[in-house]
Amino acid sequence: MRKRSFMLKCFVVFFGVAVLLVSQENRATDHNKFDTIRTKILNTIKEKGVPSISAVVAKDGRIIWEEAFGWADREKRIKATPHTMYSLASISKPITATGLMILVERGLLNLNLPANMYLGRAKLTVYEGRDSEATVKRILHHTSGLPSHMHFFFENESYFPPSMDETILRYGILVTPPGETYQYSNLGYGIISYIISRVSGKSYDKFMKTEVFIPLGMIHTSVGIEPRLKDFVAVRYRPDQSSLSYYDFDHRGASAVFSSAHDLALFGMFQLKNHLPGQKQILADSSIDALHQEIDSKCPDSKYALGWRFSENDKGYHTISHGGGMAGVRTSLKLVPSENIAVAVLCNSKNNIVFEITDEIIALILPKYGSELKRGKETSSETKAEKISLPKELFGEWKGQIKTFKEDVPIKMLVQKDGDVHMKIGDQMETLLNDLRFQEGTLEGRFSGEIKTEDAGRFPHSLVLKIKLRGNRLSGSVMAHIPDRYALSSYVQLWKQ
Repeated sequence: MRKRSFMLKCFVVFFGVAVLLVSQENRATDHNKFDTIRTKILNTIKEKGVPSISAVVAKDGRIIWEEAFGWADREKRIKATPHTMYSLASISKPITATGLMILVERGLLNLNLPANMYLGRAKLTVYEGRDSEATVKRILHHTSGLPSHMHFFFENESYFPPSMDETILRYGILVTPPGETYQYSNLGYGIISYIISRVSGKSYDKFMKTEVFIPLGMIHTSVGIEPRLKDFVAVRYRPDQSSLSYYDFDHRGASAVFSSAHDLALFGMFQLKNHLPGQKQILADSSIDALHQEIDSKCPDSKYALGWRFSENDKGYHTISHGGGMAGVRTSLKLVPSENIAVAVLCNSKNNIVFEITDEIIALILPKYGSELKRGKETSSETKAEKISLPKELFGEWKGQIKTFKEDVPIKMLVQKDGDVHMKIGDQMETLLNDLRFQEGTLEGRFSGEIKTEDAGRFPHSLVLKIKLRGNRLSGSVMAHIPDRYALSSYVQLWKQ
């Protein structure tokens, strides 16, 4: 009996050692598999002055590789790790959508009801279409009729974000009928985060922490920077490698989440329905499917579900993804559901290398994806600029008004038969519309001029015009734009003279 017991103990020890050795061997194999990616990242940091890059790969419910390179903070000589928190930029959107879906499951919110039902004193202003069609779901889809929007507020300046009610009163405007077209709008997700706070009775920050981050084990994730986590946050850097001051937004649900590559892997595995030990199932699998699949059926050009972009044929696979980019930030998160793969790559400077690295990581795991990626690189070529052909209906003089939140401003447009388009706002100098595009009845371009509100008038800016031909009138938006500072849209309407 003792001999048998001794032999059993020996077997258990032997088996345990064997499993440990196999596990270590598997981890080593996984680690070595990504040597080419490691080399690419190190070369990028050296040759392009990128401060740091953090990458993580999860497959079949476990992290198979995570590693960080470079400096989270150059000045303090703090190295990046897989737990370093990066500003996610627009990857905040699928995270925010996940939080909203919790309220839907609890019966506190209906995605098909108008967003105005969940807002306070400030409602969406309807210039085109009907407010009843500007549903919460359409805001998630970017098909509600809201225009482009971006508004950054730097901590070293004396200009502060207004209340969300004030932001909605100023810029919550429907410039196209809901469901007509896809228009990416950060303000839409700022409104979603505001709806979360109003419906839940908690601040957006607190709701996301208690209902999403903690239950999913995302301990290095927060909206903005919590004081307890400030030592984990990577500094955002300009292209000249100088550090950026901290900045916030009036569209926090679109852009304000900070997270680590490790935590994004946990979030990605939850989205892949891996049911990890220690993770609370904050959503039913059916709700996760809805996040990935539901689109606005009335908007043919939309490839955006509920907080996620999707592709039916991304190098031979159906993928769910989102990227992020703004001052000092480039981020990528891509899921391949059929292969149970999640890849996140984060960087604290604005460099598109993160998207290349994401694709090359997936290519290492999926040969078919790699072949299509290589074929795409070989066949890609620069597209030649085509001469813009304007329809005769546009030729002639147009007059109308820009409706800013402060006042109405006269605007004139002259479309010549030679293709030149002349613009004049109020008593400002007449100028040409440049970077001209006309597609599916919509005229777009950029011109010199100013919107003289207290928001847009803070700095010299250019104006971006986007208007759709609707019989004898044109309508859409004029946007005051400075890259990485603001994109502030006003409604514009012109009539043929």
